[in-house]
Amino acid sequence: MADRQEPASGWAPTRALGRAVLLTGLLLVAAVLLGRIDLVVLATPFALGTAYALRRRPTALPALEIGVEDTHLVEGAPMTAAVAVGNPDTVSYDVAVVRTRMSRWLRVEKVGFGGTGVDVSHSGGADRPFVTSVPSGSAVDLELTGTALRWGRHPIGPAGARVAAADGLLVSRAVLTDAVRMRVYPMTEPFEAVEAMPRAAGLVGAHRSRRPGEGGELAGVRVFAPGDRLRRIDWRVSLRARQLHVAATLSDRDAEVVVLLDVLAEAGRSGGVRGAASVLDTTVRAAAAIAEHYLHRGDRVAMLEYGPAARRLRPATGRRQYLTVLEWLLDVKAESSPHEPYDQVFGPQLLSSDALVVVLTPLLDERSAQMLARMARGGRFVVAVDTLPAELPVPKDRGWAEVAYRLWRLDRDTMIGQLREHGVPVVRWAGAGSLDQVLRDVARLATAPKAGLR
Repeated sequence: MADRQEPASGWAPTRALGRAVLLTGLLLVAAVLLGRIDLVVLATPFALGTAYALRRRPTALPALEIGVEDTHLVEGAPMTAAVAVGNPDTVSYDVAVVRTRMSRWLRVEKVGFGGTGVDVSHSGGADRPFVTSVPSGSAVDLELTGTALRWGRHPIGPAGARVAAADGLLVSRAVLTDAVRMRVYPMTEPFEAVEAMPRAAGLVGAHRSRRPGEGGELAGVRVFAPGDRLRRIDWRVSLRARQLHVAATLSDRDAEVVVLLDVLAEAGRSGGVRGAASVLDTTVRAAAAIAEHYLHRGDRVAMLEYGPAARRLRPATGRRQYLTVLEWLLDVKAESSPHEPYDQVFGPQLLSSDALVVVLTPLLDERSAQMLARMARGGRFVVAVDTLPAELPVPKDRGWAEVAYRLWRLDRDTMIGQLREHGVPVVRWAGAGSLDQVLRDVARLATAPKAGLR
């Protein structure tokens, strides 16, 4: 009989097949022992139905694949993914059960097969079984649509599927597929800064230099000298002075900006793009905004991590560098370390002496304050941006928790005051205009006569 054959590799009999064979056998044995022909008649439909269902047994396992419409998204953007279940066999799959895992930062709002979606935003999301049938030689997509809530590399999957065929008498083993990583880039908050830079070092750029050269900023009028271009002649002054005079200009130069990310500590709870921001959220989004602003102006931007990994992105310009910065920021994570990472980050020739260093730090670790003070004593142009959330919750536990929190706040305010006394400006990140006044002060200090540091 057909039901006595071994199932194909990867396929196993279901309990329904076992019950059908057992019931048919019991009825036939009872018919023989009791000599009752009616029991044979009663067993015939079970035997014929089982044999008919097993006449064409599947041989191929289902194919499973995760597809993503766009693997490069921005926080808050809609995301679309699909889990495709394919049937390479000549036998239809009666039932296919599909299930996939999703990152909690990819909020799935609608799930469905073939465009018939079901709202799952208030019913546990996509991490549950979904059932469909798959005709032979075709594929069915489980479509997942929703919103990307937070920056990072978020997995979709792994996904698994099991199918039943032969009227539910055979079931395949579970087929699994690897997860697909979706890149979600940080949303760049609006940021604008003044043009003044401490020291513009390059030969071309958008910042006004204090050196004479070919630029657009008028520096005065002087007597014509060999090598001056004729188009620079100021004919009005020349006719009045009866001697050729030319308009002197200041050269336009670029600058190097180093964005230093303090990743020694994390605080606050991330609520995604529309919720509360943790320290890392503020740090990454501010770094992306600052890099975008200065790269758009033609400056060189470098990225550094102050932490045990001491990751570094070399300085460069242009849109390619901006895309590289966004990719680099996806791997930022808080890492505590018992060791001092200063020498790893600021080794020889790793940081230009003319660079503007923007340090994004929550100032939760004393080593961060010491690092800022060292750079200031070394004559570097440093701006500290406070990334600690302003709405950090106050402990409500009984005992001395609230008093300890207030003392810690006072101690942190004292540390910030000491940094300012050492010449390190500290400003809270607030989007557009956060660093305007601070950069003006830094640029003014760069042109002031040097004084001994106390």
